[in-house]
Amino acid sequence: MAVRSVVEQATQVLRRAILTGALAPGAEYSLRELAGMLDISFIPIREALRTLEGEGLVVMRPGRSAVVAPLGLDDLRGIYRLRRALEPEIAARSCLLLSEAELDRLAERAAGSGAVAGTDDDPHAFHLALLAPAATTWDIRVLTPLWRAGERYVRIGFGRTGPGPAGHRRDGAAHGELIAAFRTRDPATVSAAVERDLARTEKIALAALT
Repeated sequence: MAVRSVVEQATQVLRRAILTGALAPGAEYSLRELAGMLDISFIPIREALRTLEGEGLVVMRPGRSAVVAPLGLDDLRGIYRLRRALEPEIAARSCLLLSEAELDRLAERAAGSGAVAGTDDDPHAFHLALLAPAATTWDIRVLTPLWRAGERYVRIGFGRTGPGPAGHRRDGAAHGELIAAFRTRDPATVSAAVERDLARTEKIALAALT
């Protein structure tokens, strides 16, 4: 259990460093360098990198090194193409199942913190909560790596455009619009709202490439 805990912690630390750009896209690091950064042995680093490779965040190289996955327009377009194919449809079904109590809880969170991508340890919890009533295990398995891969672009885009308090309010307002759409219980309204939110975050993500 102790070893597993170290692996999980290493995965979280490395994932956060990649998503924020602290470990730069395209940069290559040896396992020795990464182990030194985290002050742990090779074994948990190697296991953590395998997990991150499965999420599309690193590319393992023969020997003892890994490359932070580069940013690319084709990858970004692919991420959002797949998200658009899945999320509006799931949300359209979920709006008929999500309780008012859960919507109230999410509304309170959005109003209180802005739920800004890049500030929470789990920035996808809000969207997952909206989709959960209608999402299958496989839906979540497919969406999770897409969310994490796209999050890197969004975080770096926010970092370069400087979201600040205005950005926090803007993001909170966008999440409030999603909740308002869900309260209508109209699948078409919800689907359109999710499409608009995806277009908004894709625009921010594009800032990471300019």
